[in-house]
Amino acid sequence: MEGEAPRTENAPAEGGRGGRGFGRGGDRGGRGGRGGDRGGRGGRGGFGGAGKDEWVPKTKLGRLVKHGHITTLEEIYTHSIPIKEAPIVDKLIKDSKKNLSDEVMKIVSVQKQTKAG
Repeated sequence: MEGEAPRTENAPAEGGRGGRGFGRGGDRGGRGGRGGDRGGRGGRGGFGGAGKDEWVPKTKLGRLVKHGHITTLEEIYTHSIPIKEAPIVDKLIKDSKKNLSDEVMKIVSVQKQTKAG
C-alpha cells in the first residue's frame, strides 16, 4: 500500500460505495431507483387487443348472452343468476323488441313515528 492514503473503516473502497454494505446509500441498482418503468403491456390504458366497442365477456352468463343462448332478462331472473357485467344488460335491452317505459304507480306519504308512539 505504498503511495496510498490510509483508509478509514467507513471510507469508500475501490468500488465507489462506502460503508459496510448495509443501508440504501449511494448508487441504487435495479431499474434506476424510485418510479421508473412499471412494466406491463403498453403502459397505461392496457394493451391494444380488443377495441372499445367490442365486449369481451368475463363470466359464463356473459358468454351465453353474447352467443345468443340467453335472449331476455326474464330468463336470467327466473333462474336467479347474478348479473356481474353491465354489458349483459345493455345487450339484452338493445336486442329487446319491447320499448322500456317507466311509470309512477302510487305515491303515499308516510309519517315517522316516535319511540313513544
